[in-house]
Formats: sequence, structure tokens, C-alpha cells
Amino acid sequence: MTTRTARFWAFLVAMVCVALQTGCATPPVDQIELMPAPDVYGDGLLNPLPETEPFQRIPYDGILFATDRAPATGEDPENYYLNDRGFVVRVGLAEIQFGKKEFSWEFARQVSMLKTRTEDYPVKIKGVEEWGMMKSSLPNWIDTSLLDRGELPEDASDRFAKAINAQLAVSGKKHVYIYVHGYKVVFENPVLVSAELWHFLGYEGAFIAYAWPSTPSRFAYIKDSDTSEGFARSLRVLLEFIAQETDAEEVHVIGYSNGTRLVMRALEQLALKHHSESEEVIHEKLRISNVILVGSDLDRGVFGAFISDGLLKVPRRTSVYVSDRDKALGFSQFLTRRQRLGQLWGGAGDEMLPLVRQALIDLSDQLAFINVSEAEASDLGNGHGYFLSSPWASSDILMTLYYGLTPQQRGLLMQEDMPVYTFPPDYILRLWDAIDDVDPAFAAELEALRASEVSPTE
Repeated sequence: MTTRTARFWAFLVAMVCVALQTGCATPPVDQIELMPAPDVYGDGLLNPLPETEPFQRIPYDGILFATDRAPATGEDPENYYLNDRGFVVRVGLAEIQFGKKEFSWEFARQVSMLKTRTEDYPVKIKGVEEWGMMKSSLPNWIDTSLLDRGELPEDASDRFAKAINAQLAVSGKKHVYIYVHGYKVVFENPVLVSAELWHFLGYEGAFIAYAWPSTPSRFAYIKDSDTSEGFARSLRVLLEFIAQETDAEEVHVIGYSNGTRLVMRALEQLALKHHSESEEVIHEKLRISNVILVGSDLDRGVFGAFISDGLLKVPRRTSVYVSDRDKALGFSQFLTRRQRLGQLWGGAGDEMLPLVRQALIDLSDQLAFINVSEAEASDLGNGHGYFLSSPWASSDILMTLYYGLTPQQRGLLMQEDMPVYTFPPDYILRLWDAIDDVDPAFAAELEALRASEVSPTE
């Protein structure tokens, strides 16, 4: 390879990493601006938030986290975890502030529901408290006597389970939600994103931010990919722990970008561990309901191999959101020379094969592909962060988690050219009608709004 060629490839890889960075990363800070309100809430006409400040009711006054990052050992109190592998799952609590300190809860409650806000609405981490580790996450090559001698973190398994159960006891839904982040972010990112997703779920259920050791470097794509694929055991152990030790009736997992590799590998491990059991038995044991993959940077062929190993037997339903406007995945495809799971089929050499078409039809009760290309604001930035930026995409994801509605029930339509769902122009109206059928409280509010001739699109 000539010097000029080597320099060209080095420059090209750097540009790929920068492009991917813009899709998955945020600066290493403890604050973000709250995502736009999902359109399903109609600019605050419908509000899922409790009328009183929710953290007065939540038993642990914050949001739970689990991480296999190594803990920070420096004196900086705001540097909570390193970007290195920690080899055990540590759990704890992050204290969150929504809005500015001077906001009253009622004001914050109304402002956060607005699609376009004239007032800044920050989401900030005020502090992090680690409780210890989950003993079940200890690798079998570590001497467990180190735990008894105090040379390992305290076993916080019981405390973590009790915290989850305490929240489920005061929640209308005994659901646990887990968010798994993407490439090149620090520990704070999944905590903040989880906090805003939980906010728009009305603080129902228990939400866990899962932080795997990604690296905030523009050249970390390959390193992070190795970690997300190779350390799925930690997430698998967490899922097993929730199923065995908590009162959760349903568990939902939201995976984003490179983190979907970790999610899929963990589910494949569960599928292999339970390969001799029926779907009904697996669902009863693990209680994993919805697995949602957004901007998935997973090789399509690898996904097919996971399905062959029985992955789809583990969750009740898997939803894969795809887009033809996701530039970050386009660069990833260029780098790997493989189509990514989060890309929409199309273009020269990427037509949907007849056997794939038939497989998607046959698996439609378990697996759905959802095209967000035409969803509102799905192309903002490089088109990779649509699950937060698009009020339609966020509405669809949150209502799937909250009500368990199928794509057809949510008002999505099957495309004519492939078995992939898409958003019709009247999507929000269709979604409102769907929720009207399953939620009596919502139906009463909707009836009052229609009586006042207020349009949900206004």
C-alpha cells in the first residue's frame, strides 16, 4: 500500500467515525435538552404526567442504572464511571432534575408536553450513588472469597430488587423498561435518555438505564463494536435477574444503534440456554415482552443467524425500525461492506429477496419492520436519532411500550412493495383511535376534546 493510499484510507475511516459520532454521541456532560414531546400527546391536550411531582412517589427518588463500566477512582465527584470494562454489573441510583430549579412541577408538566418550547427544558444528573454489584454477574474465574473479604464491591442484588419491586408496587403497570445506548457515549448519556423516555411514559413502571463501556473517541467504532458484541453476558445476567428476583410482569428492552448488537447477542444467549423449551415456557420464565431496535447497526446476515438460533422465541414481539435516510448506517455499511439491520431495503443490489419476503410474512406475529423514512422529522441531523427527534417515531415506540399495541392497531400500514409497515399521513389520528379502544381514561379525555372541537393536529 502506498503512502498516499494509506493516508486516504486513514482519512476515510476518520470521516466515517465522525459521521457515526454525530448519530450516537453526545458531549461528555451531565445535561441534555428534553426531547420534543411525542405528537400522541397533542401539545399537552393529553398529558401522561402525574399531577403531583413524581419523585415524591417514586421510592428511590431518581432513576435506576446498571453498568459494567469500571468505576472512576479519581477525586472528581462528577466523574462517575470510566470508559473501560468493569467485568461485573454495578447497580445504583441517579438523581435527576427535570426543568430549571425555579420551575414548579405544574409549569414543568405543561411545558414539557409542548412540541415547540419557548422555554429551555434541561434534564440534568444531580448525583449518582452506586449501591454495589450484582453477585450473579461475577465471572466464574473470580475468587468469590474476595467479596467476603471486602475486596470486591458489596453485593447489592437484594437492594436493587427491592427498589424495583417498591416502584412496581406503586405503579399502575408492573413493567420494567431497559434502555441500551449506542456507540461513543459516556456513562451519563443512557441515564439522561432513559430519564426522558420514562418522563414521557408518565413514570409508570421501573426504568433502568443500562450503560455498557463505550468510548468517547471518534476512533472508537471498532473498539466499541467489539465490546457491544463481546460483553452481552452482562445484559443477559441483568435480564435473568429481573425475571427471577422481581415482581415485573413484563420486561421491555429498547436498543439503539451499536447497542442493538449487545441486545441481540444477549437474547441469542438466552435462546440457546432455553433451546429445548417452548415459547410459552420461555415467556413465562423471562417475561420479555417488547424488544425494540432503533437505528440498528447490526449486520442483517448476523440477525438472520440469531433467528436461526431461536432468538425470536425469547421476546413476545421484536420491532425493528428502519430508514433510508439514516446516513450514519450508510457510512457503517460502507465501512463493513454489509447492509445494516436498521436500513430500509432498496437500491441497486439491495432488493428484498423472495425468501426474505416470505420469512417476514411468516414471522409477522413475532417480528415487525417499521419504516420511519416518511415519519415527521425523521431526517433531522444525519437521520440516526429519530427515536428522539421525530414526534411520530417516539409516539409509536412509547405507545408500543405502554399499551402493547401491534403495528396494525397503532394505525401503521403495510407497504405495497414489501412486508414493512409505514406511517400514513393521518397516523396520529389513527393512533388516538387505537388508544381510545383500550384505555377508558384516555377515551373520556378524547371524547371531551372532540366535544370541544379541538383537533389533535392543531
